[in-house]
This record gives sequence, C-alpha cells and structure tokens, in this order.
Amino acid sequence: MDTLVSLLALIIGALFIVWLIWWYVKRQKTTSEPAPPLPLSYPDLLTKHVGYYRDLPDDKKQEFETRVGQFLARITIEGVGVTVNDTDRVLVASSAIIPIFGFANWDYYRLTNVVLYDGNFSKDFDETSERNVLGMVGQGGALQSSMVLSKPALHAGFDIDSSKSNTGIHEFVHLLDQADGAADGLPEYLLDKDHVKPWLKLIHTKVNEIKANQSDIDPYGITNEAEFFAVASEYFFKRPDLLQEKHPELFVRLEEIFQQNPAEPDKPIDETD
Repeated sequence: MDTLVSLLALIIGALFIVWLIWWYVKRQKTTSEPAPPLPLSYPDLLTKHVGYYRDLPDDKKQEFETRVGQFLARITIEGVGVTVNDTDRVLVASSAIIPIFGFANWDYYRLTNVVLYDGNFSKDFDETSERNVLGMVGQGGALQSSMVLSKPALHAGFDIDSSKSNTGIHEFVHLLDQADGAADGLPEYLLDKDHVKPWLKLIHTKVNEIKANQSDIDPYGITNEAEFFAVASEYFFKRPDLLQEKHPELFVRLEEIFQQNPAEPDKPIDETD
C-alpha cells in the first residue's frame, strides 16, 4: 500500500512539473511575441478615457500601448445583450495592464475571455435577480478562464476621475492575487517575505478603521482580505495622491507590491524599504 501511495505521489509530482514547464514556455512565448499594430484610434481613446495613461511619460505611454495590443491580441472580449466597441476593448485592456505595468513579463495566463453585461448581474449571471454584482472572476467552474464585468461599471471606473473606484482594476487585481494559488489578499509572489506579516497586520488595522467609520476606504473592503486588497488597489491606481496623503503606510506597501508609483510615474521604486 505504501509503495502504491509513493508511486501515485511521484506521478502527481511529475505531472505538476510537466505543467509548470508547459506554463513557463507558454508564458515566455506569449510575452516575447511582437505586439500587433494598435488601431490608429486607440491612443486617442486611451488619452480620452484613461487618466493613468495620460499621466505617463511618453516612453511609458508607448510601452502601455504595446501591452494593450498584446492583451487584446490574446483575450476575447464579448458582450451579453450589449455590443462591444473599441472603447470597451481599450477600457478592459487598460484595467488589465494598469496593475501589472510594473512587471515586464507578467501575463494573465489562465484568462481567455472577458464578458460584458449591460448592467449588474447576480452571482449565477441572472440579470433579473439580485442585480448587485459589478464584476466576477473565479478559480474554477464557469469562471475557470473568464471574467465577467458590468459594462456601465467598467466605464464609470474610468469616466469619473475623482472617484477611488474602478471595477475593472478590482477584478484584475483578484486575478493577480490568485497567481499564487489563492485569492486571499496576500500576493506572495509580489511581496517580500519580511513584509508578509506587516502587510497582514496593516490590512487588519485598516479594516478595523473602516468598521469604526474612521476611514475613506470602500467599506466593501471589510468583506475579507482579498476584497480589501482589491479595493485598496483601486484607490491606489485611481487616487494615488489622496491615498499617499491619508494612508501613507498603505501607499508604501502597495507601491512595493505593484512595483510602481502612479502618483509619480517617473520615480524609481525603492526596494530597500
């Protein structure tokens, strides 16, 4: 019996190694392929709708455009009861690229398509009941390789520059969080090991501030650590100036995690903190 268990363990381990090799080769191939030409209207759409892009220096704007093109070449964007236009594509791609712009070779390797709904929906994708969900992404089942977004919520996240919310960024941060195997608010691939415990302690401190009505962070962040990470990230990318002013320690930790400073896109990231 012990021999059989050991053999099964070896087989499972070998299959896992094969999968890791396949994933690495696939990811390297995807990130090394030249981006297809971006449609001529897309830089104008980015300038018009994406404040994060407008704040980038010219060389980084070109890099952002390249990565938007790479994303759109690989990911299918489709609508349910709604037509998908070029602005929708630009906003979905921007939502994806913004959180990973500090990482040169990152790819959402499990994602294959993004589905837009013409409004809110329930967790079973019913548009007629419990219309309270703006976006969803999962680890298995119907959402194994898909993301679902409310089209109006997607647009609102970019159209209102003064807000601290962005549904698209929120959902892509969940995907980033899941990269280590669990959406738990602890992106272990991105956080220095010495900062894991301080990060969790900071989350709990900030959650308690929200519960005590002593914070301007979205109250949805008290749901769990994963949701706190997502709403804090929205704030970080939408209003970095305000987050840096009101929550300096949180800003520094998010700057470390995402390897970028959206308040000062030209500023080198200090990794010694």
